Amino acid sequence: MLYLVPTPIGNLEDMTFRAIRILKEVDIILAEDTRTSAPLLKHFGIEKKVFAHHQHNEHKAVTEIIRFLKEGQHIALISDAGTPAISDPGFLLVREAIKEGLEVQCLPGATAFVPALVNSGLPNDRFCFEGFLPVKKGRQTRLKQLTEEKRTMIFYESPHRILKTIEEFIAYFGEDREASISRELSKLYEETVRGTLATLKLHFEQHPIKGEFVFCVGGKT
Repeated sequence: MLYLVPTPIGNLEDMTFRAIRILKEVDIILAEDTRTSAPLLKHFGIEKKVFAHHQHNEHKAVTEIIRFLKEGQHIALISDAGTPAISDPGFLLVREAIKEGLEVQCLPGATAFVPALVNSGLPNDRFCFEGFLPVKKGRQTRLKQLTEEKRTMIFYESPHRILKTIEEFIAYFGEDREASISRELSKLYEETVRGTLATLKLHFEQHPIKGEFVFCVGGKT
């Protein structure tokens, strides 16, 4: 069995009882960054063999992991935070496991975009998750395509790019488009700022920019 196990995006209390049990029972844990996962596993008393599985080695590692699964070993995949394969490694391994007729289970649990969407106050009956936009090639094409999107759009963004991204969104969607930015979700300094894109630009020009960001933008009306 291959398990995809969500881990807290900040607050350790968001770890589920089932996730802890599975991580204690499997034979191997694959982690996006073993240095990041070590404190989490230690906190919950999980002592297992942990191997790195990240975007730089996942293509090479898939064959060996599939072999372990075929030999009857149970393997859990965790990312640094949130649900594996959501803007993190995991898709390639899941796809290959399914091709080989192996069992795959994804546990429900923490992911950043759901609380950010619900907190935003924007329509959430229909939405599209865009994750991280391309940094260079394809970025402008994607933004141009999204100008006609009527659903609420959800993006991930890093602190050093957030202001530039707001400025790009103003250029493509207009400064009066309603939006919301959440940062440090579930952590001590959690913050959600709501308003027009112009309002958000002013806010982050005047306040320190720290943490990881989830950017929700209202669709075209």
